[in-house]
Amino acid sequence: MKTFYPKDLSTPTYHALLQGSIGPRPIAFASTIDLAGNVNLSPFSFFNLFSTNPAVLVFSPSRRVRDNTTKHTLQNVLEVPEVVIHTVHHGMVEQMSLASTEYGKGVNEFEKAGLTAVASEIVKPPRVKEAKVAFECKVLEVRSLGQEGGAGNLVICEVLVVHLDEHILDENGSIDPRKIDLVARMGGNWYTRANGDSLFEIPKPLRTLGMGIDQIPEEIRFSPILTGNNLGRLGNVEQLPSPEEVEAFGQGPEIMEMKIRFQNDQPSWLDHLHQLAKEVLEEGDVEKAWKILLQKP
Repeated sequence: MKTFYPKDLSTPTYHALLQGSIGPRPIAFASTIDLAGNVNLSPFSFFNLFSTNPAVLVFSPSRRVRDNTTKHTLQNVLEVPEVVIHTVHHGMVEQMSLASTEYGKGVNEFEKAGLTAVASEIVKPPRVKEAKVAFECKVLEVRSLGQEGGAGNLVICEVLVVHLDEHILDENGSIDPRKIDLVARMGGNWYTRANGDSLFEIPKPLRTLGMGIDQIPEEIRFSPILTGNNLGRLGNVEQLPSPEEVEAFGQGPEIMEMKIRFQNDQPSWLDHLHQLAKEVLEEGDVEKAWKILLQKP
């Protein structure tokens, strides 16, 4: 491991290190307006949700690292404390990136990026028609984090209205992560797409009182085959299958074949048992994995 202290690094180097390490970061595609009516549209990856009741979003237009200047978005929300924050889906990522170009004051990024401006319901800045989710917000506070290049400015926003494309909903009325198809920011020129094989589910521990990895038998806990993720899933069960359930499962052909094949080879028996359990775990069947792991030769 290398160890760094901020005082020993230049701001650009430290900036790249932080952005490369902390991600993926959701993107706030923010539309704002100044007192003269000039509209600005710009993306910010220092962004997240911080409260539900009230609904509060926070994004940060940082001071530019290279010359310590501030962005039009920051200037606008100080003049007109309103903003529309859009999520960014894969179908608009290139247009979002183009809108990040540092055009001069008064240049309309909606037009430059080929996006459609739609009048908002409550706030003055328009919203992006092509976005799948848009939050009309009032700005509660702008908090400066410093006066040097790279310093953030927290724009704390309360959501007043939400606009949602109905096509991103599943049959239960919940947002389907595959349909919303979000993208997020990494370091440098890199992005990531929250879709396909990158999406996976993990049962929330809040629904159960998991027994914990510390309660897993040592021959399983210290397995060279099972990963930390595998153990975490195993430790999220409240109780193990009963001895009767384990014994009944062991009468199946797959386990019986392994018992015969490795009756005189304990290390190979454990390796094959743990490999089978790992495959079952990664298919999401924790109960079956435990029935496999608790088998005796």
